[in-house]
Amino acid sequence: MTTETGNASPHMVVMVTGGSGLVGSAIKNYVAEDTKDDETWIFLSSKDGDLRKRDDTEKIFEKYKPTHVIHLAAKVGGLFANMAQKVEFFRENILINDNIMECSRIYKVAKLVSFLSTCIFPDKTTYPIDETMMHNGPPHSSNEGYAYAKRLIDTMNRAYAEEYNCNFTSIIPTNIYGPDDNFSIENGHVIPGLIHKCYLAKKNNTPFTIWGSGTPLRQFIYSRDLAELTVWVMRDYNDPTPITLSVDEEAEVSIKDAALAVVKAMKFEGEVIFDTSKADGQFKKTAANKKLRKLKPDYEFTTIDEGIQKAVDWFIENYETLRK
Repeated sequence: MTTETGNASPHMVVMVTGGSGLVGSAIKNYVAEDTKDDETWIFLSSKDGDLRKRDDTEKIFEKYKPTHVIHLAAKVGGLFANMAQKVEFFRENILINDNIMECSRIYKVAKLVSFLSTCIFPDKTTYPIDETMMHNGPPHSSNEGYAYAKRLIDTMNRAYAEEYNCNFTSIIPTNIYGPDDNFSIENGHVIPGLIHKCYLAKKNNTPFTIWGSGTPLRQFIYSRDLAELTVWVMRDYNDPTPITLSVDEEAEVSIKDAALAVVKAMKFEGEVIFDTSKADGQFKKTAANKKLRKLKPDYEFTTIDEGIQKAVDWFIENYETLRK
């Protein structure tokens, strides 16, 4: 899908891979409101081609001739999917990332912004983690396939800058949630999975069961906030070193807190159970956002309660058609 943001001849053609997902949809909604006369935005979906295939990727670059690329497309999944398919999470992400980066060089893209994840950081580390600590040790074994593939984006951003003078950088978001997410209970992430489970528990008059103890801590960022900050990075941040886009450390909450926020937003009045026979994953991965705060000191994030309420409302309104 192409979105023209203004009537003047566009100077920038911004192509968003994975443009129909959680973050891509949030960016699409944001740029529709925050219009710039010299920007045209293109949002790709899997229908545009298979980014694991070089030929498909080249055809996409030939067709749209992007000057800027925001690279969101990836093989993603929750804890249990990552544990079961380490080979696929590594191989498919390596193929996608290599195709996007090399085509961005060949087709002379002025700027490439790729997405990383906090789960790529070392498992054994000090907290809070920051952008300089990414390669200081192995990631948690539960998602090492995905994590190593994503880490190599940072390595290659610096290599492309050194060898070819490319303006490639990356974003490290914390846990994202919001409208247009994948609300699959088996393969989705924490908050969308909790929302779907709580909805079914309310509908079926059964207990709301949360996998794990509920004690792990996470920083959750609402998708609209991340969209605004991602567009800012694309327009104004020019440095190959990654930037962490995260709520402040004080806004970190436990999985239990997030689950109870879902209970409140869903108006669920039944029994809540924490199934401690299920794995918790990493206990914490607190990220520092000092680099962001130095550049954007006054940015106000959506609170967890407000964001979950918005996500729950969207989920209920779009239940029949959303990804689940």
